[in-house]
Amino acid sequence: MTRLQETGWTLRPDYRRRLEMTTSFLRDRGFVDCEVALVLGSGLGNVVDAMEVEVQVGFGEIPGFHAPTVEAHRGRLVQAVHEGHRALLLQGRNHAYEGMALEEVVFPIATLAALGASTLVLTNAAGGLQAQMRPGDLMVITDLLDLHLHDATRGLFLPPAEADLEVQLRAAAPRRLFDADLARRLMEVAAQAGVALHSGTYVSLWGPNYELPAEIGMLRRVGAAAVGMSTGPEAALAHQLGMRVGGISCITNISVEVGGSVVTHDEVIEVGAQRRDDFGRMLLAALGPLHEVPR
Repeated sequence: MTRLQETGWTLRPDYRRRLEMTTSFLRDRGFVDCEVALVLGSGLGNVVDAMEVEVQVGFGEIPGFHAPTVEAHRGRLVQAVHEGHRALLLQGRNHAYEGMALEEVVFPIATLAALGASTLVLTNAAGGLQAQMRPGDLMVITDLLDLHLHDATRGLFLPPAEADLEVQLRAAAPRRLFDADLARRLMEVAAQAGVALHSGTYVSLWGPNYELPAEIGMLRRVGAAAVGMSTGPEAALAHQLGMRVGGISCITNISVEVGGSVVTHDEVIEVGAQRRDDFGRMLLAALGPLHEVPR
């Protein structure tokens, strides 16, 4: 039973029809049901390179998708297998700051769910907010502060017709977006692979900008460990669709408020590239365990 079935809410009809058209197109291209899906952030194309690709298609060819405008995001949906474990992979993503509505930004996540994915791992590049962090560190996301304010799901779902306001509010309210069991499983896989991980709360902002020192100080004081410009809207929709959600950030720069220096986008990409082998090795090692996460 999905979260939609639990709550009695339904997906907006026009969005559902678009999703059905997209899913039909992808099935005609050879995509099949997959339980596990990954969203690969900047510089993680090596994960796909290490897998046996069964079918792939560019975002620009898929009805309802938009080609990314960020250079480090390839913009492909891939179905691939590693050591007998099949997964769907989004190589790249769209961001709210690229000028489209949030329901368009997260449409690929809805597509993954429609293709059978019940477990989703979101990866990203992020700024580190804690003094003990260093560029290149990895962090499992355990909680979310979404300053998009979950607008990704607003207007996409219709409440039960006979429910009063209190019932609607309680049914629609997200619980913990990032699944605790899935986070533990990712940390276990990382330890077995010899990859050190932090854990903490990720802050999702609109962007595109690096935060001011005062903003960073505020985020640190409310308990955030990493900050970036994606992931929050995706997690919100995936949770509402009943998926188990995990997340991993690559800390590509340290905030100036805790002693870091001003960075450029090229430097962020460079740090991500330096850690992509470890990051990719961990994600590949996780494919088997991710299929075993209990529902």
